Amino acid sequence: MEFTKYYFIIASKQFLVTEEPLEEVLRERIQYYRRTKKRIDFWLLPTPQFLYSKNYENVLPKIPKKCLAIVSTNKIFITWLKLRLNNVFVGEFFGPTEQIQNPLGFEFI
Repeated sequence: MEFTKYYFIIASKQFLVTEEPLEEVLRERIQYYRRTKKRIDFWLLPTPQFLYSKNYENVLPKIPKKCLAIVSTNKIFITWLKLRLNNVFVGEFFGPTEQIQNPLGFEFI
């Protein structure tokens, strides 16, 4: 089985949608990918399922229930987002694994 390495930032939905220019940031990124004919390698996930794996059992209580994650296979993009957005949790994981069977799975809360 082949694993993919995913990088992510996560914060409260309120913070990312209301207090930060997330829509503008993602729109600019998509335009850049289209201009350069690059395949989109990031996803916006509400309450991502990977947070419920054993990998994040110590972190989960610190993350708001209504959260959003931006997950990507591009580490540079996630690092750039961290610098741009501040006040976000950053991490990485491999998937799919026994612990994280659906790396891009999410829940609506």
